[in-house]
Amino acid sequence: MKHKQIFLVVIGVIFWIFQSTGFAVNRPNIVFIFTDDHAYQAIGAYGSRINRTPNLDQLAAQGVRFENCYVCNSICAPSRAAILTGKHSHLNGVFTNRERFDGTQTTFPKLLREAGYQTAIIGKWHLKSDPTGFDFWEVLPGQGVYYNPAFLTPQGRTNYTGYTTDIITDLALDWLRGERNSDQPFMLMVQHKAPHRPWDPGPKHLNLYDGVSIPEPQTLFDDYKYRSSAAQVQEMTIAEHMNSRDLKLNFPGNLTEDQRRLWEDAYSDENEKFKQARLEGKELVRWKYQRYIKDYLRCIASVDDNVGRIMRFLEKSGLAEDTVVIYSSDQGFYLGEHGWFDKRWMYEQSLRMPFIVRWPGSARSGTVNRHLTQNIDFAPTFLDIAGVRIPEEMQGRSLLPLLKGKNPGDWRKSIYYHYYEYPGAHSVPKHYGVRTRQFKLIHYYELGEWELFDFLHDPDEMRNVYSEPEYQDKVKELKSELLRLQENYNQKNPEASHQERVQKLLKESASNVGLKLVYRMQKKTGSDPLIPEKQNIDPSAKTLTVGALCNPEAADGVLLAQGGESFGYSLFLQGGAPCFAVRTGGEIRQIAAGDRVASSRRALITGVVNSDGRLRLYVDGKMVASGEGLFIERKPADVLSIGGDTGSLVADGYGESNAFSGSMSDIRIYYGVLDKAGMDEWIREGK
Repeated sequence: MKHKQIFLVVIGVIFWIFQSTGFAVNRPNIVFIFTDDHAYQAIGAYGSRINRTPNLDQLAAQGVRFENCYVCNSICAPSRAAILTGKHSHLNGVFTNRERFDGTQTTFPKLLREAGYQTAIIGKWHLKSDPTGFDFWEVLPGQGVYYNPAFLTPQGRTNYTGYTTDIITDLALDWLRGERNSDQPFMLMVQHKAPHRPWDPGPKHLNLYDGVSIPEPQTLFDDYKYRSSAAQVQEMTIAEHMNSRDLKLNFPGNLTEDQRRLWEDAYSDENEKFKQARLEGKELVRWKYQRYIKDYLRCIASVDDNVGRIMRFLEKSGLAEDTVVIYSSDQGFYLGEHGWFDKRWMYEQSLRMPFIVRWPGSARSGTVNRHLTQNIDFAPTFLDIAGVRIPEEMQGRSLLPLLKGKNPGDWRKSIYYHYYEYPGAHSVPKHYGVRTRQFKLIHYYELGEWELFDFLHDPDEMRNVYSEPEYQDKVKELKSELLRLQENYNQKNPEASHQERVQKLLKESASNVGLKLVYRMQKKTGSDPLIPEKQNIDPSAKTLTVGALCNPEAADGVLLAQGGESFGYSLFLQGGAPCFAVRTGGEIRQIAAGDRVASSRRALITGVVNSDGRLRLYVDGKMVASGEGLFIERKPADVLSIGGDTGSLVADGYGESNAFSGSMSDIRIYYGVLDKAGMDEWIREGK
């Protein structure tokens, strides 16, 4: 009897050790499929009126669809950091797309790996530092491209030919078949670039929706009349802020010959009809909306196909019953609502994110959960699924009880949101706020403005009722709740958070208010790119103007470039059209003019990185393109080259053979913005 008791005690201790260290019996595998900018309203299971997603719908039918899942900071890198750490931006250190993620902090992949899981990530990473906590990683540099991508690995850079959404799935399936250790449970993150801007469809879907008119959102022509000034100063409208690459009037610069032929077949005839039609006003907006939304939905069709490929593999390999499959996206997205594209706002389309979980035998099939959940909950949930202890530092809460159909009485009644990236792309002011089931209170703290929306009477968020007398008690209640959330999440001074970094950038960029010419070359001779002997140009955190007088003899070529795939800028021609690109931390922003520069005349082509972070492109002093941009945060490793990009390449619009063909004169680089009068003088002096 004594031996039996000792045996039972030993078994109990072993079981406790296994549980406490994460080595629980029958730990499920985890496949986390994650996209970029996939709006919930473009998924059939979420009630889409504009597209079909049969594989995602099947996933939802076999699992749990979370109806009220929200992002804590609606922009790519901050959302990813929140998901990895289970913490809000002010604690994980990624406030905007500009910061470098600190890979030494605690993340759920690290904890799963320590608990015996084999971990892998394939696809978009977008956090600047190398991935940590993974046994295997192969990720896109920065934002990545849609066609013929490069991938980064611990061993170096690898190039592939094909469509990136398909390639990411190919690599994921290769890992599942070959790299995976069948003796361990695994956690695989499959992270797609799609459907992020510029919404380049794959070759299989270039003609999807041809001849179809996609329904317009009711708020496409919103005039923002009854909201704060914030909604009126943004730069993300379909009407005014889409560029020629967005609208496929220009094609990607890195297509193979066969890929370019497919694109020409898909777009060239319609582009010519558009140019001849000379549309204006609302008809022009409607044309842009149709071009945008069809390309966006074509990208999603590729994602849906590839979700199906993974699900079929899990079924055929016998892994499906032991694998939790999660589908989500880093935030929501505007599909013409309020006349917009992009995200960032606390308004519903960018705040709300899709979240679907299939877990055979544990999560009830075909159910919809309506509790308020958030992306900081993902990390605790993954750990809880694996039987791994959740660290106290994580601010989210495990969704495991909700997955199993329980209704915890102490579940949150509100969620907290904070957006920081201003000045920055799309000019969305900083704001924080609280959302409950019925109400949303937003504070634009640098503008001193508030908004309150009542979803019961205004589901489209068209009317700010903050100042209306009948809502004053609700305003007080929500302000109190907002303060409680900030204290609960240890954000003690929310309006000062992040200010030190922003002020540093602004202080550094303020030095260029008094325009300063830092480089000038009177004339470039010869056809080969030239690297000037004397140069000490540091564009980091600077407002910058670069340009040259030129007479091109070929449609493609680089005028001047400094830097490479991590940091830098490039002014170049693609298909005869001037283009300007900026990189920081591997992330690229690129704009292009809609018209070619004729080879029969000389033109002044200039690119500007403005103090608000936006890019602008000029021909002979006239602005021909603008778009979201980035400060160049560090001095590039590659030096300035004239008439070509001789180091690692800055832009996506050209390859290794990128020399400019033609004459160039009066090449200049300024710290600061050169106005039209200055450009006119530049042209006169260059004659």
